[in-house]
Amino acid sequence: MNRSSNGIECQRSKSAPTLNLHGLTESDPAHKVGLRTVAVYEAIKGILVLAVGFGLLALIHRDVEALAERLVRHLRFDPASRYPRIFLAAADRMADSRLWFLSFAAVFYSTLRFIEAYGLWLSRRWAEWFALISCAIYLPVEIYGLWKGVNWVKLLLFVINAGVVIYLGHALHSSPRTRIKTNNF
Repeated sequence: MNRSSNGIECQRSKSAPTLNLHGLTESDPAHKVGLRTVAVYEAIKGILVLAVGFGLLALIHRDVEALAERLVRHLRFDPASRYPRIFLAAADRMADSRLWFLSFAAVFYSTLRFIEAYGLWLSRRWAEWFALISCAIYLPVEIYGLWKGVNWVKLLLFVINAGVVIYLGHALHSSPRTRIKTNNF
């Protein structure tokens, strides 16, 4: 028990969270759910990119151009139209060294996503900053992509990334650990 300045005894708990200016607490369960949701999103991105990287490894020492031509025919695309032509030209230039490089880049990117997801899952402040920066970096590219042409995939990715940036920006801004202390009172 502690005696306050007005003589009233009060009990202070070490586990009681402190309120910040916005009425949120650092140990707020909703914040933990938000961080874990972002962590799952980042882990899913890592898994998808890792799967692509392993898929690229499976193409080493294979005729990538022939596989691309079969895929275009199987999907019933016109090989003379714009996007299938770009896809076939890229497949024609795909050397084993490039496949190795792209696979390595996919593993590296996935490792970053998994580290970020781990840190967010454990509510680490560094992971919140890392996620904020890594999502914010893509926003100008996504805005440019939407400006060039809107489709539901581009719009969905933009909305998710913008939501993550807004959420983490608000969480970091309202956190007592990142706010500059003033002596106004």
